[in-house]
Amino acid sequence: MKRVILFFSLAFVLLFGLGFSANVYAQQPVAEETMEEMMPEEDAGIHKSLKTKFIEGNAGFMSLVALALVIGLAFCIERIIYLSLSEINAKKFMAELDTKISGGDIEGAKQQCKTTRGPVASICYQGLSHINDSIADIERSVASYGTVQAANLEKGCTWITLFIAIAPSLGFLGTVIGMVMAFDQIQMAGDINSTIVAAGMKVALITTIFGIIVALILQIFYNYILSKIDHITSQMEESAITLLDSILNAKKAK
Repeated sequence: MKRVILFFSLAFVLLFGLGFSANVYAQQPVAEETMEEMMPEEDAGIHKSLKTKFIEGNAGFMSLVALALVIGLAFCIERIIYLSLSEINAKKFMAELDTKISGGDIEGAKQQCKTTRGPVASICYQGLSHINDSIADIERSVASYGTVQAANLEKGCTWITLFIAIAPSLGFLGTVIGMVMAFDQIQMAGDINSTIVAAGMKVALITTIFGIIVALILQIFYNYILSKIDHITSQMEESAITLLDSILNAKKAK
């Protein structure tokens, strides 16, 4: 299921990114002719402005920064969908589970866990599967399985952090390459011309700007994902405590 979600997320974002890149490359031959006309227009829109800056920053190199954004967003979307599907009303779920355990309906409690999605139901089912063991053994089983479920929640996050780091690095690399190209142009001209220097520096700095923007976008999504992981982890811990109390009370009542 997770692979299917990741596949569709990546396909959607890639199609959007490739469509944007295709439009950029299609307009690149006429960009230099229309640049002066496009810039003064107030109604050009953000989309056209981004295309213009994209071309000015060297469309070939800027595509690497755009690719980092596309792949990073695909991982973010996959995690958000997965975590959203993992969230349930834990208090209501545990109240119903406690009622069944107190009434001795262990099989009914297991069935409720089976039919409920998310890690909270999974750790509860793990605990109920060892209900005939001692409380210490049940606690160890729930704790161990909870660690596995917490690791599943964080899958793919390392890739997001990788693209957060890659995007500004690519931008800085573009800046260095742009400055080297500017100095090459100065050397070829044989004179320090402010126009040549300004053009080279502009191209160099645009790549840095786009790299930082990509990193900021991915960082916002990453922090949102971490907040959802913390929320679900908190639900798992509270539910595990409630489950152990319910099982202990049921054992004492026998």
